[in-house]
Amino acid sequence: MRTDITFDAGGLKLAGWLYKPKGKGPHPLVILSHGFTGLKAMGLAGYAEIFEKAGLACLVYDHRNWGESEGEPRMEINPWDQVHDMRDAVTHARSLPGIDKERIGIWGTSYSGGHVLVVGAIDRRVKCVVSQVPLVTGYGTMNRWVTSAAMAGMQERFIQDRDDRAAGKPPRLVKAAFPGTETEEWVQATDKDGSYPNQVTQRSLEMMLEYEPASYIHRIAPTPLMMIVAKRDTQTPTDTQLEAFNRACDPKQLVLLDCRHYDPYTAMLKESAHAARDWFLAHLA
Repeated sequence: MRTDITFDAGGLKLAGWLYKPKGKGPHPLVILSHGFTGLKAMGLAGYAEIFEKAGLACLVYDHRNWGESEGEPRMEINPWDQVHDMRDAVTHARSLPGIDKERIGIWGTSYSGGHVLVVGAIDRRVKCVVSQVPLVTGYGTMNRWVTSAAMAGMQERFIQDRDDRAAGKPPRLVKAAFPGTETEEWVQATDKDGSYPNQVTQRSLEMMLEYEPASYIHRIAPTPLMMIVAKRDTQTPTDTQLEAFNRACDPKQLVLLDCRHYDPYTAMLKESAHAARDWFLAHLA
């Protein structure tokens, strides 16, 4: 059964869904959040429903500044704010009736796939981690997206945005999903209610350049880690993910899917969700 909830994260109310299996419990619980510019309504229910049927409660939420959650500036993504909010989600989950506070897992995908690596490393309340198609290096990923010549222009826009904000101007916004890209294809497939804004602040890209989740990956153990990696991922390049996984310590498991970055949300949803479900059941049930 799904109910709408809110919880406090650094003084903001984040909006979410709580899924609870039948029975009194106490149930293990998995926290789920989306990637860069993603909203909970864009495919996360499919994962939560599969997990719930297996006896796992789920807390799914929108990041601050996005979707139904509070926060300003809208459409801004500070990865460290999102990491701290995920830890607040753990705190909230542990307070819920019918939930076993000692059996909390975290699931993240793409950008939040990086967040769960960080949180899994620094928060021992987390007992199991699944990181799907994660961004493991902001600098390395951005340099795959942007040529060296274009990067110089982007750096100039970062500087101008900082100057404009200091002068009281609103944050500069850029398009998130460009026509003809795999990202646009995913948005069209999952944005059923038209709520996706297709904009993100310029500073969000600057903050991505500073973010290196893989630097934490060796610290996750002894918490069990599963990474679900797409063999043809160009958004968060496959080789960077595999390199990060090799630096993780046991217990760990790698799932390789023969697909692109966004396919685990759509065509490969069953395969990706079932792999994660089984990992959580093995370590939380």
